[in-house]
Amino acid sequence: MLEGPKVSQSELAKRFGVSQPQICRIIKNKERILSEWHRNGDPERKRRREGKDAALEAALLRWVEGARAADLPASGPLLQLKARHLAEALSRPDAEPSTARPARCGTCHDLAFKKPRVEKGDAEQPTAEHWAGTVLPGLLRSYAPSEIYACGETGVLLPTGTRGDGTGERLAVLLCTNADGSEKVPLRVVGESPRPRCLHGVNLPQMPWSYRAGSPAGMTAPLFAEWLRELNEGMRRRGKSVLLLLAKHPAHPYLQLSHVRMVFVPPDTAPDRGIADDLKGHYRCRLLQWLPAERGTGQPTLLDALHTLAQAWGDVCPGLITGCFRAAGFSPNTGAETPALSQEHRALTDRELERDGDPAAAEAAGDEGTAEGEVVGGAAAARPCPSEREVWRSLATLRRYLECRATAPELFQAFYELEDVVHAVSAA
Repeated sequence: MLEGPKVSQSELAKRFGVSQPQICRIIKNKERILSEWHRNGDPERKRRREGKDAALEAALLRWVEGARAADLPASGPLLQLKARHLAEALSRPDAEPSTARPARCGTCHDLAFKKPRVEKGDAEQPTAEHWAGTVLPGLLRSYAPSEIYACGETGVLLPTGTRGDGTGERLAVLLCTNADGSEKVPLRVVGESPRPRCLHGVNLPQMPWSYRAGSPAGMTAPLFAEWLRELNEGMRRRGKSVLLLLAKHPAHPYLQLSHVRMVFVPPDTAPDRGIADDLKGHYRCRLLQWLPAERGTGQPTLLDALHTLAQAWGDVCPGLITGCFRAAGFSPNTGAETPALSQEHRALTDRELERDGDPAAAEAAGDEGTAEGEVVGGAAAARPCPSEREVWRSLATLRRYLECRATAPELFQAFYELEDVVHAVSAA
């Protein structure tokens, strides 16, 4: 009407039943009114009313927009609970928002609280025939090998006597890797100790592993859901959408995530089984390399076991990971055989057991090396060759420094390589 034939303000006032000064104000503020109308989520809304706390409603709107972008549910009760949390975080006196605030926010900004779309069949475990004939081919067409991940759980034991009753504590290990072996997600370890003394002072966020306290049975649904959300957040930061394969289990709740699509696989078809066996083999071999006579620290602690698991996880080669996925059907060449776990684990285990069985011999070997260093050096000013026990103590000091001061998990890879070099020199 404002863009049509010219009409006097008095005529407009009579037509709409308002005063002439009101028509004058509308014409004067025409651009601002139109701009606000276009930004309004509800075109039928005639009155512009703001809440008592504009900052709180703006923060609530940003949270809702983020949830909608991530395709996550945002119901009315959940929105009211989030408003209460935001009010507390902003130190607002009205820490108990009324039910009208979420409703008004939804009406003003045209927010529809709908359930997120779920891929049909993802939350169910398919039969072997349906998996091989329908589900698996579709997944292979939709995702590259680097985008297909599998996760699984296994259990390892700390050396005998760590609990004081002659038995070792059991650790549940959650492992995850992609089909081409290019990325191995840091291990999530679940133990029985809620606050292990050996972890005091450790910069846990910068470790190449993570530890949580759980039930004696191992992984629980809340712990697994926490890990899933952390994985999804990591993928979101990288702008990467991936497929996650896992076995259906009571401790594996199905979550609709923005960047991780969960798919349950039939029993005995998950590709993580051979990977977990290889990890445990490397873990046992590395534990047998722990010589108390040389390190002078007695049995390994939980912290030592966590580092040993991280080293063993690094020992799992991409070729074996690819073979396990190929055996599960995630390759055009499905007839290829999975690379058998090498007999090197068993042979190395036997040799190390014989070596570890005689700590005095190991100590004598270290002393013999020191004696040779003194003879060759000759000069009084030359420093004698340190014994293996001294070397291990120095490495323990260096590791503790990194545990307290490390700024990135990658720093430990260099330390693990240094430890391997010392092991190789000792074995030679």
